Amino acid sequence: MNQRGNNKNFMSEINVTPLVDVMLVLLIIFMVTAPMLMQGVEVNLPQTTTKNIKTKEEPLMLTVNKEKEIFIEKHRITLDNLEIKIQKIFQNRRDKEILLRADKEVPYGFVIKVIAKVKQAGIDKLGMVTEPLD
Repeated sequence: MNQRGNNKNFMSEINVTPLVDVMLVLLIIFMVTAPMLMQGVEVNLPQTTTKNIKTKEEPLMLTVNKEKEIFIEKHRITLDNLEIKIQKIFQNRRDKEILLRADKEVPYGFVIKVIAKVKQAGIDKLGMVTEPLD
């Protein structure tokens, strides 16, 4: 099959410059927005040497700040309502898993009360969030 009159060959190289530009812009956007995605309430976590927890799905974050205020994710809740609220949240979930972030200045006894309420709500796995040693 001959082409008549037009013997020019097509250029088969791909120009990757626009692709690189787009990827760099996306990288910068993700680098700027990633620190803003941190969830929860700011607490001063204790430091220890531990291994990372591997979870299948995003666990529920329970936070206790130094004023003994309890938060489920970013929602404040009282100690008395904690058990009922957790039961309602995990009513239809198969994996019952919570991560507890407690400020290092919170009295040990109060943290144990929170843990007891979580266990009474029927939670199978409770992880403690800490900061790595420097």
